[in-house]
Amino acid sequence: MSTIPAAPPLQSVRIAASRHEDASSPAALRAPVRVVQALGALGLLGILTTVFLVSAGAASAPSQYVPARSGGWPAWLAGPLRGLDIGLSSGGFQTLMLLMCASYALVLVAARRLPLAALAGAIVLADVILLLGPPLISQDVFGYLAFARLGALHGLDPYTHVAAEAPTDPTYHFIGWPFLHSPYGPLFTLASYAIAPLGLAGGLWAFKSIAVLSSLGAVALIARAAARAGRSPGWAAAFVGLNPVLLVLAVGGAHNDTLLLLALAAALALSAHQRTTTATQAPGRPLSADERARPRPGAAVAALAAGVGVKVTAGLALPFLVLASPRLRERWQVALNAVLALAAIAIVGVIGFGVHGFGFVNAIGEQQQLVATHSIPAETARLVGLSGTPSWWRHLYLVGFAVVLLYALWRTARGADWRAAAGWSTIALLASTAWLLPWYAIWVLPLAAVSGDRRLRAATLVLCAYAILIHLPLADPVLSPAKARVVHLDIGVPSLGHRLELAGFQVLHDVHVDLRW
Repeated sequence: MSTIPAAPPLQSVRIAASRHEDASSPAALRAPVRVVQALGALGLLGILTTVFLVSAGAASAPSQYVPARSGGWPAWLAGPLRGLDIGLSSGGFQTLMLLMCASYALVLVAARRLPLAALAGAIVLADVILLLGPPLISQDVFGYLAFARLGALHGLDPYTHVAAEAPTDPTYHFIGWPFLHSPYGPLFTLASYAIAPLGLAGGLWAFKSIAVLSSLGAVALIARAAARAGRSPGWAAAFVGLNPVLLVLAVGGAHNDTLLLLALAAALALSAHQRTTTATQAPGRPLSADERARPRPGAAVAALAAGVGVKVTAGLALPFLVLASPRLRERWQVALNAVLALAAIAIVGVIGFGVHGFGFVNAIGEQQQLVATHSIPAETARLVGLSGTPSWWRHLYLVGFAVVLLYALWRTARGADWRAAAGWSTIALLASTAWLLPWYAIWVLPLAAVSGDRRLRAATLVLCAYAILIHLPLADPVLSPAKARVVHLDIGVPSLGHRLELAGFQVLHDVHVDLRW
């Protein structure tokens, strides 16, 4: 039997290295990451620069971007940035807002590659800059102060009396809606009484500080909720905290909608389930305390109930949170917690205001009789050639909202993500109401940031873009009505004549109010 000779051993062959590194090598991969990080850093710088120029420009001189200038231009209104003399024209505001939106887009692209500390620092700095400037776009903050002074200093219930009944109060000349009752919940109204003794300047700065602190608190909670859900906390924080609508319109205007944002963010953080994905976990790294945290739906519904005590809109997410529990028994328990929390808010209202403790509901009804020029129902009514915005047209939109809401609740009951379902319902609400104020767009930001629904995020960004667009001159040829019809009412007090025009902006008169300035 012959043997087969073994094959000679293979000689090791050294292959010459290519002059260009392989595309999959670590060094090659680091280059695009550095480019993305550089773009993200440029975006952060762009946001901070434009926020500063808008805030300092509005502080330099009275302009349409500070509607409260109707009461004068004291130093405490303009803020410490007033001496920079930057100025803010209509074209300049438009350019700065477009640059801010472009910078925001860059940050969103790069947020997952940027250090969380850099994102957090930019968010805090942007809010501080806005704190130092005047209240932007809106006079609502003086409305808060007027309602507080009505109750605390004049002994008048803001749910049954209006600011015009105290025309000698120093807030009167700074407010824009002196003939409407307070539409805010009893928790906010009673808490605001403590601010009334601070005076006009102290009250303004107190409400501005509350807006900044509640916004920053909401962003921190949203980042925590995203981390517990296995998503990037940095991206979620940037999506909300650096959004131009939140910065310029909500925080810049010192709106109490930031308190609603805080309540919703707390509910999201408290209801977040244990992390179920390892997409953002390094190998061998143990789960953090936040990632191991168990959901607390009872505390989450209590947070939303507190939000209802500020604005009733917070209650929209309550039924979704109740249905989020997988078992029927858990749902009943969460529902009971929600009822008890709402009952506690109601008791506070009755103690504070007696039989008028629910007067804010009637005030909300008053608001819904008004039509904002750039609400979706108003814009589409003009598009199809209707005269004004008829009631039947608005009712069609409300029916559409009801259909979306019922379908979203049904989907949630069958196991869909309650955050995405509540987010779509919120967008449907904003699209259907004739009383759409631009800063309302922030209501959906936390839900879109924490949920994994990319379509919801895209729709949220479109809504925010629209909220910014209606303030820019480039939108005038498309979104502005051809003729503005204003109802003038004759009254006995000449000094109030210009204000009573606002009281006539009702659907039954087919009149609209342009909310851009």
